[in-house]
Parts: sequence; structure tokens; C-alpha cells
Amino acid sequence: MKLEDLILVSVDDHAIEPPNAFARHMPVKYKGREPRVENHKGRDVWVFEEKATGYMGLNSVVGRPKEEYGMEPLGYEQMRRGTWDIKARVDDMNANGVLGSICFPTFPGFAGQRFQTYEDKAVSLAAIQAYNDWHLHDWCNAAPGRFIPLMMVPWFDMPAAAAEVQRLAKQGVHAVTFSDNPTVHGYPSIHNSYWDPLWKACADNNVVICCHIGTGVKAAHASDESPIDAWITSMPISISNSAADWIWAPMWKKFPKLRMALSEGGIGWIPYLLERANFTHNHHNAWTNSNFDGKMPSDIFNEHIITCFIEDEFGLRNLDAINVDKVTWECDYPHSDCTWPGSADIFWKQSQHLSDEVINKITHLNAMREFSYDPFTILGRENCTVGALKAQAKHVSIEPACGMGGAAPLRDPERPVTSGDINKMFAAADAQTAL
Repeated sequence: MKLEDLILVSVDDHAIEPPNAFARHMPVKYKGREPRVENHKGRDVWVFEEKATGYMGLNSVVGRPKEEYGMEPLGYEQMRRGTWDIKARVDDMNANGVLGSICFPTFPGFAGQRFQTYEDKAVSLAAIQAYNDWHLHDWCNAAPGRFIPLMMVPWFDMPAAAAEVQRLAKQGVHAVTFSDNPTVHGYPSIHNSYWDPLWKACADNNVVICCHIGTGVKAAHASDESPIDAWITSMPISISNSAADWIWAPMWKKFPKLRMALSEGGIGWIPYLLERANFTHNHHNAWTNSNFDGKMPSDIFNEHIITCFIEDEFGLRNLDAINVDKVTWECDYPHSDCTWPGSADIFWKQSQHLSDEVINKITHLNAMREFSYDPFTILGRENCTVGALKAQAKHVSIEPACGMGGAAPLRDPERPVTSGDINKMFAAADAQTAL
């Protein structure tokens, strides 16, 4: 295999919703109440139910020189167009050699968590459904074969959540975004039967539960004086706490066909987590009453949980300790960890010790199987390779754009940028402060 022959499917990217995302899909009875973008004090701010919702840029720094990372966009003109424009996104995917992409929401929160807290649940449900229709029809279906659609559901109404899964699964949506720990948002834990209608609908309709880092358990800032590097280092691995929780959750026995994905987080830490989980079960199950019906905790993880990585040399050298059939790749466009526009080259350098069979599994075959994604039928396999896609993107500039602007942390040349600096920047630039 040559680099040009790779086929890359990213299971974790993000879309910045364009300002008109909800306008066409909100029901007539709620026209005028749909989420919308307003400009306040020079910032583009999403407003829903008269509340500012989320932070505009959300680390949408792709296309900037790394020296300008940390400068968060406050409006659409300060972001690379591919973050919110579907045609430009496909161009950027081609330039990066990436065939397919799962795009998590931005202003609603990665899990749609911000839609779950409004008083008027009817309008919240309407907004969730409008988002899903925009995401499917105006984003994914605008470029057939290039995207794996991802729905959100209402957490406050389980019959409605199950119905939304069924509605969208009939249209080819086989992934739902969800919090890795909904108790953080005031909802029952994953161990509570409250969620069973959602789990059943997902299992019955071959829908994967996708839990992105930061949607529940979050990496802690050790102190305001800690370099922000420390937090960035621990951020992906923070989902390991949730992974342990999900291993011991009861839904796997109830719904054996159910699967979930740890969206962003890497894979290098997994062998030790599984070793520790098995150790815990062997040493403690006699008094804790844990029961896996003759299986081990590692079996549950390997059977039900999909993992992914951006750059993970250690993980790729230890795939024999992980279920390689559940390992997938991600780009994380347009966040600061993303490898655009050099994703193919970076992966190729880290994978030279792997067989072609394993490379094909982790770059696209596993993702295609787990997420019911079949781009070859639509596009033809010969048109899906890194080489073929890049040939379509000769007109796309990949040169860093300097001076795009935005909020920036106060930098002191005498010390590192700290957690306190970043937290102050976000507090000052938060959408709520613009209203």
C-alpha cells in the first residue's frame, strides 16, 4: 500500500452551524423562536429563547498558524469558511485526503446538552428536530457519500427520544450524540432505567451512542497558575473515568446489540484501563456484587465500545491489547488538535509497522461497518482514496491565514499561558456577556 491508497474516515469532526441553520426547518407554529445568530458588541452570538447559547468560536482555529492558536474566533469572518460552509468543508476534506466525516454540533453543545434545559420543552423538541433536519438534509445530504449523519435527541422525554431515533434511522442516521455522564446536567445516571427507551431504540435501529469528551466528566484545571499545557494533556484521557462507568452500566445485558463510541480520547490508555478493570472485578466482585455473566469487564468494553485516535503512536504499537475491530481514526477538524491539512502524512508515518489489513480496518472499514456507512456504492471506491480526493482539491489553499482575529489570552513573555489566563479569556468572551 502507498500513502495515496489510504482511505480515511474521521469519526470525530465538528460543524459550526451557519446562521440560517434552523430557519427552514423550524415548524411554522414556532417561527420567530428558532435559534438565531445576532451580532452584539462585534460578536456573532447564538440566541435561543432570549438566552445566549454557547461560545461562538469554540476553538475553531483550523487554518491559522500555530502561533495564533488560542485566539478564539468571535464571528464567522474570523473562522476558516470550511467550518460552517458545506461546499468549503468538502473542499477542505479533499485537500486533507479525508473521505468521510462525523460532525458533532457546536452551539447546542457536543451532545446537544444546551437544548435540554429550557423551560418550554415543546419548543426545545422542535429545535432539536430542526437541528437534525438541517444536519441531515442541508449538511450531510448536500454532499452524498461524504458524511456520517449524527442526531441529537431530547433527554427530557424518552418516548420522544425513541421516536426521534426511529424517525431518523429510517432516513439513514445511525449515530446519536449523548453525554458520557448526564448527571452533570441534572439528569439520571446511565445506570438508571430512565434511559431504557432510548437504549432500546438505538439497539433496535443499529444506532451508535457517541459520547464526546467534555460532554460530562471534564478534565480539571489543577489551578489558575497551572500551564494550560497540563490541562490539554489530560483532557482526552479524562473520558477514561466515564469509560469505567459505562463498562459497569446495566444496559449491555438488557440490550446486547447496543454499542457506544468514545469520541475523541485516544487509545493508548485503554490497555491499562482494561487490565485494571479485570483486576478490580477479580479482587472485589465477591463483595461489590458485580456480575458480568461469566464475562470480564474487558469483554464488555471490547464487544460494545468503539474507540478512536488522532495521533497515537503508543496505541498503534499496542493494538494487540485492544480490540482492533473497534478502533477508528479521527481528524477533529476544526479544533486545535486537528491534523488538517496533513492528516494522511501524519497517519502514514505512524502506521508503517501495521499490515495493510489492519490499516484498512482502522482508517475506514471499522467506521463503515459500525456506523452503517457505505460511500463506495455512491462514489466508487477508486474515487475515495487520499490520492483521488487530493486531486480534486488543487484549487484549495492550505496556507495558514494570519491575523484572522478573535479573543486572545493575555500573554506574558516571562511565563507560560496558564489555565487562569484561558479561563479569563473565555469568561470575557462568553456569549452571555455580549447581551
